[in-house]
Amino acid sequence: MNKKEYGSEGMAHFAKKVEFLDNPEKRGDIPPEQLLRMVPVDTKDTILDLGAGTGYITIPAARMVEGLVYALDIDAKMLDFVNTKAKKENITNIKTVKGSINNIPLLTYAVDIALASIVLHEVQDLSASLNEIKRVLKPGGYFVCVEFEKKEKESDKHPRISSSLMEQEIRNTGFEVIQKMKPTDDLYIIIAKK
Repeated sequence: MNKKEYGSEGMAHFAKKVEFLDNPEKRGDIPPEQLLRMVPVDTKDTILDLGAGTGYITIPAARMVEGLVYALDIDAKMLDFVNTKAKKENITNIKTVKGSINNIPLLTYAVDIALASIVLHEVQDLSASLNEIKRVLKPGGYFVCVEFEKKEKESDKHPRISSSLMEQEIRNTGFEVIQKMKPTDDLYIIIAKK
């Protein structure tokens, strides 16, 4: 990524986006290693990081498994960033995939674990996206959803999905919700099994 390719204004915006996505304090997030330990990860597992961004979860996931870790994002610049980061850290089991959550360009039953961290509030059709996640998961696979809780008096400036609505949508898709957590007042985690 260079200024000539993206322009100085584009580079500044990209740098701000990277700073936000890589900063757990700004994300209100739990460390990715802790999140990954919440599901029974096998070293042979294939993992899908939905809305991978900077690789905040992708990189630690790739360190935990020998299997492939797919980093899915709609932003090609973010995928380039993940590839650069992986190369610097000598990580070779990451495959970046340009695409959206409601049309994942992977085969049916392609992954053991799918993670969606602070991304599902951005999708246009939550039901379609959850069905697509279910499609790419192997039978018995795990889906991990991390989202910001919707507050009653919250403005429409930040799209949010309440944990109760998310849980209902996940169940409606045919997943079995096996664990729900609220590590902070602002954050919830739902772990489901196909």
